[in-house]
Amino acid sequence: MTWRSSMASSSADWVFADEVNRASPKTQSALLEAMEERQVTVDARTYPLGRPFMVIATQNPIELEGTYPLPEAQLDRFLLRVRIGYPDRRAELEILEQHGARSDLDELRPVITGDELAEVMDHVARVHVSDAVRGYVVDLVDATRRHPDLALGVSPRGALALQRAAQARAAAGGRDYVAPDDVKLLAPGALGHRVMLSAEAQLRGHDPDDVVRAVVATVVVPGATGD
Repeated sequence: MTWRSSMASSSADWVFADEVNRASPKTQSALLEAMEERQVTVDARTYPLGRPFMVIATQNPIELEGTYPLPEAQLDRFLLRVRIGYPDRRAELEILEQHGARSDLDELRPVITGDELAEVMDHVARVHVSDAVRGYVVDLVDATRRHPDLALGVSPRGALALQRAAQARAAAGGRDYVAPDDVKLLAPGALGHRVMLSAEAQLRGHDPDDVVRAVVATVVVPGATGD
């Protein structure tokens, strides 16, 4: 596991956990404490983490030897999951050209301070979410709990994560309100890692993200019926 700080300080605002599912369950449990309670405990002493605090992690396919599947409780702490997959030919050639002899990581420099990022986070939290859009989020989450291909639906934490992600997308687009399309676009990334397929769905080779997309396709979007 690799830990990187965004600035040279005694604590990290950004933590990058490379191949997090190769870490032991004990290490994963320690990371869970940091993500959920914003604190770390070392030798019976508890240290609070500053604000902002963000964890970015990569993981290998669980079929590989030496991996430990992340528990549902920890997966639920991640706001989004993005599946990268293999690069195409052109991108892979660029990787060989740019990173064959050096690493760009050594040249990275901060572009924003922790305090400035905290201000951005406060701004995102103030992005307006209408009752209709909030109801749409709840309807999507509730539909995952009743879908026949899912043994475990999305928790209330997942609904909150989807709303926050939609607020961030709206703010990034220069809007002070969340549109249904923000929710619809982000639903697979925000909810796919929070659901568990039923045994039958696993045997049929279904994918959690595809099931979430199917749920999104069935839930009525606010305004679609003229209300």
